[in-house]
Order: sequence, then structure tokens, then C-alpha cells
Amino acid sequence: MPVLISSELTGPPPVSIDYLRACGERLLRLCGREKGELSILLVSDSRIAELNSRYRKKQKPTNVLAFAMQEGPETQDYDLLGDIVISVETAAREARLENISIHRRIAALLIHGLLHLLGLDHEKSDEEAAAMKSKEEILLEKLIIEQRRGGMVKLAVNVDHVATLREARGINEPDPVQAAAICELAGAQGIVVHLREDRRHIQDRDVRLLRQTVKTKLNLEMGATEEIIGIALDLKPDMVTFVPEKRKELTTEGGLNVIRQKKKIKKAISKMTKADIPVSLFIDPDSGQIKASKEVGATFVEIHTGTYCDAVTEVERDREFDLIASAAEEAFEAGLRVNAGHGLNYLTTQRVAQLGTIEELSIGHAIMARAILVGLDQAVREMAALVQL
Repeated sequence: MPVLISSELTGPPPVSIDYLRACGERLLRLCGREKGELSILLVSDSRIAELNSRYRKKQKPTNVLAFAMQEGPETQDYDLLGDIVISVETAAREARLENISIHRRIAALLIHGLLHLLGLDHEKSDEEAAAMKSKEEILLEKLIIEQRRGGMVKLAVNVDHVATLREARGINEPDPVQAAAICELAGAQGIVVHLREDRRHIQDRDVRLLRQTVKTKLNLEMGATEEIIGIALDLKPDMVTFVPEKRKELTTEGGLNVIRQKKKIKKAISKMTKADIPVSLFIDPDSGQIKASKEVGATFVEIHTGTYCDAVTEVERDREFDLIASAAEEAFEAGLRVNAGHGLNYLTTQRVAQLGTIEELSIGHAIMARAILVGLDQAVREMAALVQL
């Protein structure tokens, strides 16, 4: 079921290639064409206008063109389906008019093009146009459901709770540095620690040892305070994630309010940028916070998944998942790289991991809780299997 994607755009496309490939593969499966081969080409308005003029004798750009390997419905048994050409510029304009993400609009255009390759043609008659529109709506709904159930995404393991257990007794074990090494050997592709102002779990010595021993990537979560910023600049982790921090909270509660703290956060990011330390901002799935994160110079955003994980009903969970998916698409389209985390466990992770716009999931408590029962190595391997399924 190969989906081949190429781009003739001058810069990086404003849509995730992983997302687009996953959509193509799912649509082929939904259409019963698992063995089909599909080619997708992303182009500009000028390029699609040229193709529209050459092959359809229409002197204007359009949103999507489809070039089947064979004509008519007999193509359904043929492996090489053909090419779908999508104008990203037109898709972006249409997305703004419909108040949806570019990703969602391109997914709809992909469905339209695929149905043409499978022999449907809305220009033949009003009846066929109605049938094709109905089929498009059904496929889009099924595609959204498939995305909800579900791109290879990286797993970063937070080892704060190992330090929490150690600090509860005020002794030297268990050791978060040793735990981080076990996590990496078990398949974790990153280690996360939160150095809090009150040092309730991770200590200064921990982060310095982790900087020396972590072989994958060390992500230092932190509040944007002068003391912790100074430590980060001296330590130079692979990246930092600014998070809200309250002294009396049990764990981080909600995302960072970037809109309200623009000046402070922009100043902190500027310091990190000068030291070549990428910055992520932990935010709620909110359009305003995404725009503010871009404006202050963040490289990444980490979408807060806690409300989705805490949802009691399926309806509520689906609604929160859709917010995460839309926010991830919007952030990607804004030029931000996207991670996600908070509250994810062995039941809620897989759906988020299937979103092609998200690069990495940060998970801690669920893995450490599972580790008490099956061991840390096994707990990480089980989560890594879900993330990469």
C-alpha cells in the first residue's frame, strides 16, 4: 500500500508529510484498495494552472487534479491507481474560508482526487455528482474516526517520579539517572526531567549527571525564572520546555499562558536561542496560545493532553481529542514543531500517537506506575510498542 509523496513547492510544505501519507494509506484501506499505489504531488497555483490548461483546456488554477492510470471503473482491480496533484495555495485559501486547518482541507481534496482515480466523475451528470459528494462525506467521516482510533512518533520518558520516591525517604535510591539509562535501553528516544524551584523531586546534581549520561535527548522542563534559566544556560540540555509552575500543585496544572506573559517568555527564549538551545512551550490546545508561541520565538509547542486523558465519557473524550488534533495541525501550519504530553497512559496514548503532525510524546507517571508491577524495562517497552504501532 505505498503512498508516494513529492513536492514542487519552493519551501517546506505547510502540511505534515507523515499526516498526508497516513491519510493516503487509510483511504486506500477504506476503499478496499490496500494493494493500490498512489502518488501525491504538492504544487503551487501557477503549476496546477499550467497542468489544468494542458490537460483540461481550462485557463485557471484549481484545487486538485487526478490522473488515473486507466480510464473508467475497471481501474479498481489495477494496482497503480495514478497521480493526485494538489495546489497547496488554493487549499490554504479554501481552508481559511471554511475556517478549518489546511490539513483537513487537503485531506478532503485527497478524497476527491482518489474517487476520480477510482472512476467517479462529478462532471458526467448531476446524479453522479451527488453520489460522489455523498461518498466524499462518508470517507471523510470514516477517516476522522480512523484518526481518533489511532506516523511514527518518538517516546520521551519523564523520570521525575523516580526522584519523588527517593525524596520521600530522603535517601539515595531509587536513582533517576539509573532509571533514565534503563529507559533508553528499553527504547525511549528522550528523557524528560522537571527541575522545580522547590526541588521537590529532581535535584541539581541529577540534571548535571543526566546531561553527562543521557545518550538520546535530554529535555529540561522548567519555569521561566532567573535561577532555573541560569542553570539551563550553564547545563545546555538538548532542549528546554517552559511550563507553568505553582508551589502547591501536585503536578503541572494546565498549559502556560503565553499570551499573558509574552514579554517575559520572549526574553527567556531569546537567551536560550543565543545559547543554541531549542525551546518548547507547554500549552493548552488553544489557537491564541499557538499564535503567541510563534510570536515569542518558540521552536516547539507541547500540546497539553491532560483534559483529553481525564475525560469521563466517550463524547467528551472525542471532543478533547479533536481539539488536540486541530491544535497540532494549526501549530504545524504556523511553522512550529509539535510534541504532546501530560496524563497519557496505556489506554489514551495510541490515538494521539497516530496524529502525523506530532513528533514526540512525553510520558512519565503511567510508565512509572506500570513499572512497579512489571519492571521499568518492560513498562517502557510496552509503551514504546503502543506509540510506534
